[in-house]
Amino acid sequence: MSASDIAAVPDAPTSAPASAPPSAPPTLAAVKTRQQATWSSGDYAVIGTTLQIVGEQLCEALDVRAGQKVLDVAAGNGNASLAAARRWCEVVSTDYVPALLSRGRERAAAERLKIEFQEADAEALPFAPGSFDAVVSTFGVMFTADQDKAAAELLRVCRPGGKIGLANWTPESFVGQIFKTIGKHVPPPAGVKSPALWGTRARIDEMFGADASAIQVEARHFVFRYLSPAHFVQIFRSYYGPVLKAFSMLEPTAQAAMESDLMALIDRFNRSGDATMVVPSEYLEVVITRR
Repeated sequence: MSASDIAAVPDAPTSAPASAPPSAPPTLAAVKTRQQATWSSGDYAVIGTTLQIVGEQLCEALDVRAGQKVLDVAAGNGNASLAAARRWCEVVSTDYVPALLSRGRERAAAERLKIEFQEADAEALPFAPGSFDAVVSTFGVMFTADQDKAAAELLRVCRPGGKIGLANWTPESFVGQIFKTIGKHVPPPAGVKSPALWGTRARIDEMFGADASAIQVEARHFVFRYLSPAHFVQIFRSYYGPVLKAFSMLEPTAQAAMESDLMALIDRFNRSGDATMVVPSEYLEVVITRR
């Protein structure tokens, strides 16, 4: 299976009557608008907070130093932002979903961490070139509609000699297979590159190689731990925008079929040995040194 087999964030069903002329593929701007609505649905923070360890590990991989200026792109509810602030960095946390920034503010206030939160589009960051010592994104920028534009923006706002740190799900990972499973039931937008390409060394080299003096990648695993497989599916269909939207597009019978496929997928990966769910999901940890 190639990375292109992984579904992107679900779009509306594309089937049409046989007599209808084929419709033109949606523009990247239209896809972005729909994706923003998808990520604004549910409450990603419920899932995001469980991924905190990834932000901590990424900051260690980047070897961030106290006082450095750090930008978190597509930050969600701020895992990498919090990790950098705990290391006394000057942090700006950005996302295009205001509700997620609010969740990040709540977390920062609870820990008395100084973080600036700003609404921003990863494909058009409102910062001057070379503004940051480090630019990070954990499972965020990989979902942008225009991958090359987003990568160019990460490079633009990072100073020469600075570092870009990414955590991206790989195509063969559990999460990558979730999107493949969803794609069987709800077709992804036509003409949009798979998010899981960000989890491959080849695509990272393609997007960043010309402007990097060094690129280091390491395969890591995040372990999803839930009360049971059914608990995981319930949480994701209630709070994780892409899964929530996919279920909402289907009739009850089709919903049951997709839920059955997700449960079978979990069974393939689950190593708990009991009634709980313990599922490792591979991701690519990327550290790019800006030329």
